[in-house]
Amino acid sequence: MSKDVLIRPLVTEKLTKLMEGGHYAFEVDMKANKVEIRKAVEARYPGVAIKGVRTLIVRGKRRTQQTRRGIMRGRTAYHKRAFVTLADGSEPIDFFEQV
Repeated sequence: MSKDVLIRPLVTEKLTKLMEGGHYAFEVDMKANKVEIRKAVEARYPGVAIKGVRTLIVRGKRRTQQTRRGIMRGRTAYHKRAFVTLADGSEPIDFFEQV
């Protein structure tokens, strides 16, 4: 179940700083709700207690590309992000243990 809901963890410079405070971000399935996201994170990372989940939908950006055949226009895909806050005393999530 957690593989269907959680697509991948998001790791950027800004999110790496937030990880020190117990905040983590994931790209999730568009149809997933907060309860499903909470259960999926707790199932994938045992020993983690979640305090809260916030979600947002990121719109796809417009892209234009010059080619020999002319201008090609398109969009990138929409996706949903979930920001998870861990409870006090919870074990931190280590994304880099399997690398």
